[in-house]
Amino acid sequence: MFPIMTAFANSPDEGAGQARDMRVRWAFEEVGQPYDVRLVSFPQMKQSAHLRLNPFGQIPTLEDGGLVLFESGAIVLEIAERHAGLLPGDVNGRARAVMWMFAALNTVEPPIVEYDQADLVERDKPWFGQRLPMLQDRIRVRLGQLSAALGEADWLDGAFSAGDLMMVMVLRRLYGSGLLEEFPGVAAYVARGEARPAFQRAFAAQLAVFTAALSG
Repeated sequence: MFPIMTAFANSPDEGAGQARDMRVRWAFEEVGQPYDVRLVSFPQMKQSAHLRLNPFGQIPTLEDGGLVLFESGAIVLEIAERHAGLLPGDVNGRARAVMWMFAALNTVEPPIVEYDQADLVERDKPWFGQRLPMLQDRIRVRLGQLSAALGEADWLDGAFSAGDLMMVMVLRRLYGSGLLEEFPGVAAYVARGEARPAFQRAFAAQLAVFTAALSG
């Protein structure tokens, strides 16, 4: 039996690979672990069968033997700890990789999500024109700090790790905003992540789901 992850049956990102199940797909591909996918519709996400896996009615979830997990960060970390390829072998290096995972989710992603949500649901509000530059500037601050930390290195701390996987996935949410392009070093960092064969396999797999849903 392979691990089973849940994913959107019809992702709202329209095949862009920005949904959080893509993070889990990529992690499995990086470590060479086969996995199965259970596609879940939006109504199914709110039904009891799925709520037993994730009480918040979200994706992704992971079922692996007797283990059930939700939250993409927790799932990626579990994959990285069970399989070689996403965490350094030394204790300090591992701790720093986990640190960068937390930085991606807790420091870099929140202002990006706030910007996304405002653009989605507040565009017709009278305050949107004033609020948008403030949200953009918050993201610029984080991107500037990340650019300084990255410097001329290919990855955040030596070899590619789960920290880079999570950071690249978070930064990809900025596509279409024009903000990523203001920081060429960070944009090149994201492009390096996307060029990895494991990312390409994961992206192709999730895109196939969207294409099938579109044609069906």
